[in-house]
Amino acid sequence: MAIELSPNEARVIGCLIEKEITTPEQYPLSLNALTNACNQKSNRDPVLDLDEATVRQTVDQLVRKFLVSEQGGFGSRVAKFQHRFCNTEYGTLKFSPAELAIVCELLLRGPQTPGELRSRASRLCALRDVAEVEAALDALARRDDGPFVVRLPREPGKRESRYAHLFSGEVEGDDMAGAAAVRPSAPERGSVAQLEGRVARLEAELAELKARIESGDAWKP
Repeated sequence: MAIELSPNEARVIGCLIEKEITTPEQYPLSLNALTNACNQKSNRDPVLDLDEATVRQTVDQLVRKFLVSEQGGFGSRVAKFQHRFCNTEYGTLKFSPAELAIVCELLLRGPQTPGELRSRASRLCALRDVAEVEAALDALARRDDGPFVVRLPREPGKRESRYAHLFSGEVEGDDMAGAAAVRPSAPERGSVAQLEGRVARLEAELAELKARIESGDAWKP
């Protein structure tokens, strides 16, 4: 996965995705609207207090990464911004509605449990139950072009593990002590062991053949 976002970039992308879904009539967003969205006190963790200059600088960084585009032109006095992060004609990153809602919430609020995600992401996409959220998280963790999320170790006294997005690089700190980023199942581990054994045998056969060539024995009938 090539995308790596700073905390402010993650907030901007999360806000653009959120507003595209929840208030499409007001999307793309002006710089003022985007700044207000970044500093919103609801559905945000942590709550930020960014000024327009900082948000503009962050947007410019995202434009250079081809993750945001500026909408303007003839007759438009106010520049407006839309994301090119996913589900657009500009890139290959595609998410299902459930996956997109979950990714958006993780960008906006950081690590959360499947139960929290089901409650919070339902405003962005209808989610039947926690099992549907867990299935989407599992898909995000196992995708060939990912992984995009990681499961964190369960906190003491908590019933559920939290999940974090990986669009800002590997998750570091105490949360990752002993974390299991959706490890392979037993059959998958067995397949890996078989492959490793096969590679070892091939390496041994290659070494033997090389020795025979060097000694001239390889050409004897």
